[in-house]
Amino acid sequence: MRSGYLSKTYADSLSEFGTPRFLPGCGGWVLVREIPGTQYRDAMGLYPLFSCLDWGRITEDLSSLGDLVSLTLVTDPFGGLSRENLKAVFDMADVFKSHCIVEPVSDYTQIVSKHHRQYARKGFAACTVEIEQRPSSFLDTWMELYSVLVARHGITGIQTFSRKAFALQLRAPGLVVFKAIAGGQVVGAHLWYVQGNVAYSHLAATSSQGYDAGASYALHAHAIEHFYRDDAVAWLDLGAGAGATGGASGLDWFKRGWAQTTRPTFLCCKVLWPDIYDELSSDAVRTTYLPAYRGGELV
Repeated sequence: MRSGYLSKTYADSLSEFGTPRFLPGCGGWVLVREIPGTQYRDAMGLYPLFSCLDWGRITEDLSSLGDLVSLTLVTDPFGGLSRENLKAVFDMADVFKSHCIVEPVSDYTQIVSKHHRQYARKGFAACTVEIEQRPSSFLDTWMELYSVLVARHGITGIQTFSRKAFALQLRAPGLVVFKAIAGGQVVGAHLWYVQGNVAYSHLAATSSQGYDAGASYALHAHAIEHFYRDDAVAWLDLGAGAGATGGASGLDWFKRGWAQTTRPTFLCCKVLWPDIYDELSSDAVRTTYLPAYRGGELV
């Protein structure tokens, strides 16, 4: 089964940030975490999205989490639930980020912006793009590429991932790895997870040489055609830009150049232990982040 973010392997890859717990009703995973300076614990959905098989059964899972103060998660844009649906289940449900969505086609030039067509041609002139047939053996190369991304953009927190995390992510079911090669060297790579009829862009990184060659454009263009032709998915989720809202950034502009539409995600919080939640949040700086007592740690 091509399960990606739904798989135990992916959940285990984030175990440095919490203990994975399976929700048997809906079929999703959360991370149970210690709340610093207290005897209590709470839970968060997996990064970057909480995916599940049956949103209609999440209420029964919430009723079994009474040992936790709260659960906070970001919804899958293909979960099929409106804000009104979510507010019937969660105490808080706010619009978070808009994800850029592509309906794959046989010829990427039919849908992408003029700028992206131009730079994709440049990328294909400098690079060839292939699928990595043995993703688990790609770890060293991927770590080198990702270290460039982390350094260039000052990435911190859960998004840095560790070698241990990536070793598991490269073995998660549903993974597809595209690699860009120039001069006999891998200069870029793009990791995707296929779940059902959706392919989710997980992470992409290039070396300095790949950046100059336009490898990221070639990787995206190749993926659009591959997922139309070979994996036959209905949608590609490119994710959103960086930051708290995902908009008005270079990354958001880059993703919108490939996309035909967008879909919203929602930041949701369920207070499972109200008295303790209020106690922990009483001294919190006023914020829209959830849960309030964590003060926007992932933003």
